[in-house]
Amino acid sequence: MILPAISIWRSVPFLRHLLPLMAGILLQYQLHIQPDLLLVTAIIALISLIGFGITPNSAIYIYGWWRGIAFLLVFMATGGGLSYINNIQNRPDWIGTRYMEQAPVLATIIEPPIEKERSFKARARAESVLLDGRWQPVKGDILVYFKKGRERPGINYGSQVIITKTLQPIRNSGNPGTFNYEQYCSFQGIYYQAFLQPSDFRVLQSTSIFFLDDWLIQARNKILGLLREKIHDEKQLGLAEALLIGYRDDLDKALVRSYSNTGVVHIIAISGMHLALIYGLLVLLFRPFQKQRWVRWVKPVTILFVLWGFSFIAGAAPSILRSTVMFSFIVLGNSIGKRGNIYNNLAASAFVILVFDPFSLWDAGFQLSYAAVLSIVIFSGPIRKWFYFNNRILKAAWDLSSVTLSAQILTLPIVLYHFHRIPTMFLLANLFAVPFSGWILYSELLLLAVAKIPWIGTLAGSITGWGIGFMNSFIERVDQLPLSSLDSIYITIPQSVLLYMAIAGVAWWLMKKYAGGLLFGLACLVSFFAIRSIDFIQHNRQQKLVVYNVPQHSAIDIIEGRNYQFTGDSNIQMETFTNDFYLQPSRILHRISEKDTLASIQFQNNLISSSHKNILVIDAATQKIIPAKRIQLDAIILTKNPKINLTRLSEQFNCSLYIFDASNSLWKINKWKKEADSLHLRHYSVHEQGALIMDL
Repeated sequence: MILPAISIWRSVPFLRHLLPLMAGILLQYQLHIQPDLLLVTAIIALISLIGFGITPNSAIYIYGWWRGIAFLLVFMATGGGLSYINNIQNRPDWIGTRYMEQAPVLATIIEPPIEKERSFKARARAESVLLDGRWQPVKGDILVYFKKGRERPGINYGSQVIITKTLQPIRNSGNPGTFNYEQYCSFQGIYYQAFLQPSDFRVLQSTSIFFLDDWLIQARNKILGLLREKIHDEKQLGLAEALLIGYRDDLDKALVRSYSNTGVVHIIAISGMHLALIYGLLVLLFRPFQKQRWVRWVKPVTILFVLWGFSFIAGAAPSILRSTVMFSFIVLGNSIGKRGNIYNNLAASAFVILVFDPFSLWDAGFQLSYAAVLSIVIFSGPIRKWFYFNNRILKAAWDLSSVTLSAQILTLPIVLYHFHRIPTMFLLANLFAVPFSGWILYSELLLLAVAKIPWIGTLAGSITGWGIGFMNSFIERVDQLPLSSLDSIYITIPQSVLLYMAIAGVAWWLMKKYAGGLLFGLACLVSFFAIRSIDFIQHNRQQKLVVYNVPQHSAIDIIEGRNYQFTGDSNIQMETFTNDFYLQPSRILHRISEKDTLASIQFQNNLISSSHKNILVIDAATQKIIPAKRIQLDAIILTKNPKINLTRLSEQFNCSLYIFDASNSLWKINKWKKEADSLHLRHYSVHEQGALIMDL
């Protein structure tokens, strides 16, 4: 047990830096450790390490354990410090500490506006806030939505605007199991948003443009312009933009779902595969000049320049930055005649990324990227040895299949945790899509090179569009196959850890022939299924009401055991995106499926009745309710803007709670809230407070 550990620490020295750095980042985020404590810890640990450098060897032998602890504390304190510094809320000039309602905000647009269905979306950087007649400097980014009108608002990258409308804090919908959008934005330093009419902002004559960002944006726009000129089909164009430079705003949502269901969504996200193709092409181009002396320095400089330029034009996502950093280590190592350890390169690249952005640790793309590469490095070799083929085509197909199979092993727990599905057709889809997408990428690069040559550019665009259309058609057909993916699988973080421990144990047994690994892996699997069984038993007993927060829609689930009955807008479940984003995560979390009726919970005449509670749903179509005597209710749900006042309701019903769902107009909700406060009635606004979950 000890010797393998020593071997790992020696062969992968950066792992000793990476693990405590990650631990420090996590501890700071969870415990909010004060920076003074982090600084004192780092100083004491550094002094200890310096002391060990001047002490006799005998003392080092006796107190070596403390040197190891001091080393860990230095990097843990560093990770905690980086997490604290990168959290903009800890800055004294953060906009949240100075902003007041209706205070004008001077902001700079820091990215080109993106056209949405009803608005133009842009990210803006707050520069200052007008308080007491003085502009006070602030820091923090804002998501700004400019409402569409007859004319496009004169907003571009670098434009400066004064926002006079009150900024709204970014809040989660509160729907159970949904994506934590508030946390996602906070990791990017965004805490506020504004939905602006033309009268809510004023564009200034001044601009604020950083030349490097401007150059990258112009380069990206030029590439997008060439693609849009030569590829006319919208679905083909959207994938071409995503595949080449990671521009995802034109992607067809249904097509993305097909790529996700079949396990090839990594093709759309710029990743190491794209960098490897470009790196291989550059190496091939320099091969004829390998004996020239100037190649020794021109080659690495050119490769690094192209790779880093490509990564920034592609948006500098964590997946591509990780790959760029790793390829940079490889290029530099080869240029000085040294080959690096792949595990150490991975650890070093992760360390560098986390130093610059500690919150990448929570990014699903970051997690999947490293898990996939590590899984390929560990398992692709042993899997490749399962079969041997003399035929070159079969051998190439099996080599690709072994890489695809190996990548799934360590990514499976992450995929289950974040996306709750297993793509069963991933092998078939990847076997075709990976090499074909490589051909398409090279085709797009060729298209950029010849786009201005009249008929050759048109021909290259047609060939590229045909190739993308063929790949899209293939993936969509695979997605339509029966059981192309197993959906609605929910696991927790402890269950994910148990899966990783089981994988490690079984792999230890298979690769090192150690029987104890098998026993350990089986014990972890038994624990995994035991926890799931307990969870299923608990969900079999549940009785709940969920009033969802779906903007301008009514959506209510009545849950009994593993079944639910839905009431609300019937079309909401037919809209794939709305259903998947707002409703389906909750149903996966509660492990439920739809039924027309429930055994012990009745829903008739807008009344939800269980053995413990009675809840009335009042909508615009509900007739006047005038009971003979005052009725006891546990809750009344007001939905779809009923023309009713709470004074009359309080006379008819003795109700414990009034619930205003998200389908009601804001002005009406505010009116009801004021009325409820004057009558001392408990109330809950789903639009403001998030989804409501009530035990029945």
